[in-house]
Amino acid sequence: MLSRRQLLQALAGSTGVSLGVGGYAVAEPHSLVIKRYRLTPQGWPSGLDLRLAILTDLHACDPWMSVDRIAAIVERTNGLEPDAVLLLGDYVAGSGMLRVSRYIPERDWANALAALRAPLGVHAVLGNHDWWDDLETHRLHHGPPAARRALEQAGIPVYENDAVRLVKSGRPFWLAGLGDQAAFWPRLWKGGAPPFRADHYGVDDIEGTLLQVTDDAPVVLMAHEPDIFEKMPERVALTVCGHTHGGQVRVPGMPVYVPSKHGSRYIYGHIAERGRNLIVSSGLGCSGLPVRFGVPPEIVIVELGAWLPDATS
Repeated sequence: MLSRRQLLQALAGSTGVSLGVGGYAVAEPHSLVIKRYRLTPQGWPSGLDLRLAILTDLHACDPWMSVDRIAAIVERTNGLEPDAVLLLGDYVAGSGMLRVSRYIPERDWANALAALRAPLGVHAVLGNHDWWDDLETHRLHHGPPAARRALEQAGIPVYENDAVRLVKSGRPFWLAGLGDQAAFWPRLWKGGAPPFRADHYGVDDIEGTLLQVTDDAPVVLMAHEPDIFEKMPERVALTVCGHTHGGQVRVPGMPVYVPSKHGSRYIYGHIAERGRNLIVSSGLGCSGLPVRFGVPPEIVIVELGAWLPDATS
């Protein structure tokens, strides 16, 4: 299977017609769309209308995701007037990101995100790159990584297998956040062979997270990687994820790289399986090369409790 970097380098290095495609693919990361989903999960309480804004996969770096650009995304998000903002991880660019002029310090991008405003608050989980790029965390084999410390110092709570009960218009719901499913590279593990999935070892605990839910109010669960959805119980009304970038480069006739053991099963959008609902955002930044094609950066708005079709604006 091609790696994401190999696929992107192949696209960037093409000639002739491919030069035009590559030019657009370099420009597309600077666009921004608002993707809207409207749904009422099975058993959703009458009278609980909830608007959630989802931001994920910033991969902050100059010049592709600068502090100024993050600030503009924050301003656009605030203008959409969400009830709550959910941040789904991968704030750091990752050391594999090519053509970067500067990696933005955690403090700077976290302070930009601190300007987000919502009546029910701003809530975050971490992604794999937030763990991978903190070498001290890997040496010690425990967190918190620098990304979590920066977010919390900026006043944004970070969930690692945690759940909190919130109330909108007198109607309660639970917001849960899962620890990252691929936090550690096994080769950096110092304590023997961990029970890792695929080639990584996570800090996720879905059972422990849901044990904190103490009543029958609906649950919205934040996770970075969508692979967890395969084992998500029906108790969770909606799971929201990032990580895949929607494939990042989707050219007809070319293979799509998806960082998931399920291939394209959970690549993007609203996925409904056995009465359960998953929404996967394509995110905002880039991984590997600063190239996107067919999956522009997006702010996701999820409106729960509305019987209207999905729409994009």
